[in-house]
Formats: sequence, structure tokens, C-alpha cells
Amino acid sequence: MVRTRLANQDTQNSEWLDALDDEGVDVLLVERNADTDDLDPSALPHIAIIDLATLSGSVAKTFIERCASLKLPVIALVPPEMLPDLDLRLGVNDFIVSPPYADEIVARVKLTLHRTRSDADDDVIRAGSLVINPSTYEVSLRGKRVNLRFKEYELLRLLATNPGRVYSRDVLLSSIWGYDYFGGTRTVDVHIRRLRSKIEDAEHPYIETIWNVGYRFRDFSQHA
Repeated sequence: MVRTRLANQDTQNSEWLDALDDEGVDVLLVERNADTDDLDPSALPHIAIIDLATLSGSVAKTFIERCASLKLPVIALVPPEMLPDLDLRLGVNDFIVSPPYADEIVARVKLTLHRTRSDADDDVIRAGSLVINPSTYEVSLRGKRVNLRFKEYELLRLLATNPGRVYSRDVLLSSIWGYDYFGGTRTVDVHIRRLRSKIEDAEHPYIETIWNVGYRFRDFSQHA
């Protein structure tokens, strides 16, 4: 689990961040203007939590707008004295009075993630107990998050999007790695093997080998 930890993080922050970590939630905590630079579009957390007491208004607004463009939910920490002047047009998904209680912020974060994921649920690919969410680049198996490398994820998503379709190694290589990749089709086999080790066991196969051709994703509609 990766999350941003700040040098000046106090005990109260540590408590609720640890509680979110225990729930498997990857958090970007933004307490200073410079912390907004930690937002990496290629490796987004599940949620951003911003402290309005320590951010300038213009920086907070710009950061929230950037998160919205990336479909990253934002919860604001608001000190009690700022509540009367809180701008409800900021665009945050939710806010909580700071310092937050661990149980409350965990509940708020879960509710926010449920709402935002439900909005994109039409894109979700479900195959048995395997769930692929293209909107968040997340894969879960029996309710637990599966950590995949980017190429592994792209390979799984391509196969799972078209269950039952056979893909040759050459097609997979050109689709995922590009026509100018010189690694050879052996690269596909290596990534398929790694992918299987992370999502399959003897009783739950997802990817089928078509000998001398390539691979296909199991069509669960034919095994109902």
C-alpha cells in the first residue's frame, strides 16, 4: 500500500491514516501547497484528502479541479472556525471537521468511494469473483485488491473485454506493447504466466491457452 506521509504529520493524522490503511484505502494527504505536486496521474490513489486550514484558497481550488478531471474524489478537512465561510462551490466530494475521528473519516471515505465508483459502474468488467474497473485501473479478486503491473493490467483488460475471443501472441504483442516492440512473443507468455499467478488457482481459471495460437479469456456466460 502506497500513501503520502508528511514529515510534520502529527499523532492524530497518523491514527486515522493508519485506520484507512487497514481498510486498504490508498490516500494522498495534502497539507501544504507543495504537496499538490505529489499527484501522479499514472499512479492515482483511491482518494485525496486536503487540509483547507493550511492550503491557500487558489491552490486548493486548482488542485480540486485537477482531481475532478482525473475522476479522483476529494474530501476536505475543515477546522471549526472555517465552517461559516466554507465555499460549497469548491467541488469537493465531501468534507469533515478537523481534527477528524478515525471511525468517522473511514466511514466518510467509504461512502465517497462507493458513490464515485457507482457512477462509473457501467464500465466495470465482472467475471466470477474477478472485478476489473477501467475507470480506476483497479482489479479485485474475491473482494481483495490485486496489485498488477501496468502491462499485466492492460493485458487482462483486453482479454476480459472480449471473453471467448482467441488472441494470437502476435496480436497481443502489437496491441499491448506496440508494433515497434522487439521483445518477441515470449514476452506475452511471461506476462500471462505472471498474471495467472496473481488471479488464478486450480479451481478458478480465467485465461485459457489455445495451443500453437495464443490465449482467450474464459467466457463465464457459457459456464453459468
